[in-house]
Amino acid sequence: MTNRNLTKIKFSSGIQIPVELHKVRVVQKLYLNPIERRLQAIEEGGYNTFQISTKDVFLDMLTDSGTNAMSDNQVSSMLHADDAYAGSQSFYRMEASVRDVFGKHYVMPVHQGRAAENIISQIFVKKGDVIPMNYHFTTTKAHMELNGGTVLEIYTGKALQIKSAEPFKGNIDLEKLQQVIAEYGKEHVAFVRMEASTNLIGGQPFSMANLREVSRIAKESGIMVVMDASLVGENAYFIKKREAGYENTSIKDILKEMCSYCDIVYFSSRKVTSSRGGGIVTDNKDFYLKMRDLLVLNEGFTTYGGMSVREIEAMAVGMQETTDDTVISQSPSFIEYIVNQLDEYGIPVITPPGALGCHIDSMGFLPHVPQQEYPAGALAAAVYIVSGCRGMERGTISSVRDENGNDVLADMELLRLAFPRRVFTLSQTMFLIDRLKWLYENRELVGGLKFVEEPPVLRFFMGRLAPTSDWPQKLAEKFRADFGDSL
Repeated sequence: MTNRNLTKIKFSSGIQIPVELHKVRVVQKLYLNPIERRLQAIEEGGYNTFQISTKDVFLDMLTDSGTNAMSDNQVSSMLHADDAYAGSQSFYRMEASVRDVFGKHYVMPVHQGRAAENIISQIFVKKGDVIPMNYHFTTTKAHMELNGGTVLEIYTGKALQIKSAEPFKGNIDLEKLQQVIAEYGKEHVAFVRMEASTNLIGGQPFSMANLREVSRIAKESGIMVVMDASLVGENAYFIKKREAGYENTSIKDILKEMCSYCDIVYFSSRKVTSSRGGGIVTDNKDFYLKMRDLLVLNEGFTTYGGMSVREIEAMAVGMQETTDDTVISQSPSFIEYIVNQLDEYGIPVITPPGALGCHIDSMGFLPHVPQQEYPAGALAAAVYIVSGCRGMERGTISSVRDENGNDVLADMELLRLAFPRRVFTLSQTMFLIDRLKWLYENRELVGGLKFVEEPPVLRFFMGRLAPTSDWPQKLAEKFRADFGDSL
């Protein structure tokens, strides 16, 4: 019997809601502070949600990276970790688990996904190279550009549509890929990168058919395919749900087929297995030996790679749990629920629902805020003020400036509200929906932001901003007038 629909239960009334297929055994206190404190906290944090203390956060939807709930089996596995600098049995258990799921022989642990990006970029990207991909991620692009490469995003025409029924908006445009190879020459294409699933355009997946063709085109030119598998479980889940011919295929078999089309697969374990760490896998011994030298130099010995052995044990268990339908479907089912509810209210959200979180189109939500005033950042601040829920800006604040000091405007201005696996309840989700509905009805109160402290690299992490007017105070006053003493 397949479990793929167990997270969506139809009630006798006819409604369908996601049902948690787990029980809560350990809890952590949350803080839902009064709006006056929330307003003070966002000001202290420079209107950057990364700079807010968790004591001032109710629902932490900043990211799913390292925030997924671990299972009882993962936690218990950490108690029999083999503490050793070299040759730890914990590594060999993890290695066997990764080989079983990804189907690749050589396994290299790293402390997180960006460490894998750093190693891969240093080895395989040289000055003048191009790296075609379905869409970039912030740290990925930074590492590749630091090594002299140029990222080429060759997504399909429907990838940036806000409202769409296209099931695989993360596909690469195959014709554009062939044009890139012809224009630059295969010797200047470092590799083709596929991200599963595309983080910055709404967690949208690619299809197996697209990956298969990408692999064929690349191999004909002797170009390798590299997959960022940080959300590969969710991508496999969407293939199972949306791609003809895979309805009765197990998640595990889908994952193995996906990896079979790739020369190198790297991942953040903080997303894949609900534990810390990450890894790089390949079947190519030459690739392995090249990367191994940098692994030892930058991360640690080959059997711990910057991770604690406890994290390695948790990864071994979590890797297998990623192949469980009930585990991998939990987050997408909640995302689907909130996206559909917000869409019914007319709130502009990315459809179809993707992986990682609910993505709100900030330019559609705040059409009166110019893109140069960072509408996604402003919306993230506004949502925090009215709900205490912390999301992440995925727009121009997450972009860069050009050589003349002007913002490179992002393709999309998204507020991402992440849904880590097995963390939030339906009532908490309904609370957020209610506050988003109220904010949308009062959206004209929200204004823009401007930088007051701006780091030169990855500015969205540590940058500080300020409102362009007193709109946060006016928003708080309206909230208090409508909700009274309610939080």
